[in-house]
Amino acid sequence: MIGTVLASGLLTAHLATVGLVGWRLTQGTGRRGVITGQPMITLLRPVCGVDAFDRETLESSFLQDWPDYELIFCAPSERDPAVALVRELIAKHPEVRALLLAGQTRITGNPKLDNLWKGWQAAGAEWICMADSNLMLPPNYLRSLVAAWDDKTGLVTSPAAGSRADGWAASLEAAFLNGNQGRLQLACDSLGQGFAQGKSLFWNKSLLEEAGGLLKLGRWLAEDVSATRLVRAMGRKVRLTPAPFAQPLGRRKFRAVWDRQLRWSRVRRDGFPGIFALEWVNGAFLPVLLLMLAGHSELLLPFVALWYGAEWALARLAGWPHGWRDLLAMPLRDALIWPLWLATWARRGIVWRGHEMDIPEAS
Repeated sequence: MIGTVLASGLLTAHLATVGLVGWRLTQGTGRRGVITGQPMITLLRPVCGVDAFDRETLESSFLQDWPDYELIFCAPSERDPAVALVRELIAKHPEVRALLLAGQTRITGNPKLDNLWKGWQAAGAEWICMADSNLMLPPNYLRSLVAAWDDKTGLVTSPAAGSRADGWAASLEAAFLNGNQGRLQLACDSLGQGFAQGKSLFWNKSLLEEAGGLLKLGRWLAEDVSATRLVRAMGRKVRLTPAPFAQPLGRRKFRAVWDRQLRWSRVRRDGFPGIFALEWVNGAFLPVLLLMLAGHSELLLPFVALWYGAEWALARLAGWPHGWRDLLAMPLRDALIWPLWLATWARRGIVWRGHEMDIPEAS
């Protein structure tokens, strides 16, 4: 009896988050932006190496419909493979104020923040957006960030939505990014409890500087955890755009998907240990197990159909990958949640782009 009630409660919560996200995708968040006019924005894009879709994702930086913005690319070294591509794109789009800054000094202990440091110092705008190099920016990207800033905001952000998945491993990664992590982040924001995602961070420069600047974003393993904690300490809110922005995936290897999810899991354990302690209840694995233990095997098929049918319908509404392979990737993802959660406890630090990152000392 208790198992059946718990399983029903988890299904209800799952359907509620699907409903919340579906509503915001069609109706918006209902919040009113307070940024007046069209102020100048500095768009910072850190580059490091060259990935399969970089030409497309980086060129999308030049195609914004915002009337007044500057574009600053930050590379860790002049020898970085991305430098030649960035210079080519800058020459191709002389209509956009753009420059490339190369060189990196260890300042925060976070390699991405250290790379962005020079761009932050050179930024000529009061409003600054940091956007990862593998994120595809639609023409209204900057406009969407500005519109999401209300009178309680300290940061506007957005999760990435996996797109153009090629193969089983990429479908699995999209299932993690979209129907699980993206859905939960958007639902939390709809309830007024947004969490930062490092893919997009839109700041008011003076506001962040008053709170300690980029140095404060190096307090935890990842800048998105630090950003969330810092904004909440200001008494402000992390706001999300109504919909996420696409991250093209292409081909993936299963080991790479596992390693990436494990890294993010360790980041969450470091930054939000109380929430992380409950992550093992995420997904359909636990409620299905509870139904089996309660002897209700006749409910398994309709239960699973409703659970994943709702997630599939949300993916279709959102324009996320939703083919038959993506549908099968959803239960595979949920079956991996417990192994990932347990593996997270094996160590504390992470490896990001070849950099060993340990838990920073308190500051």
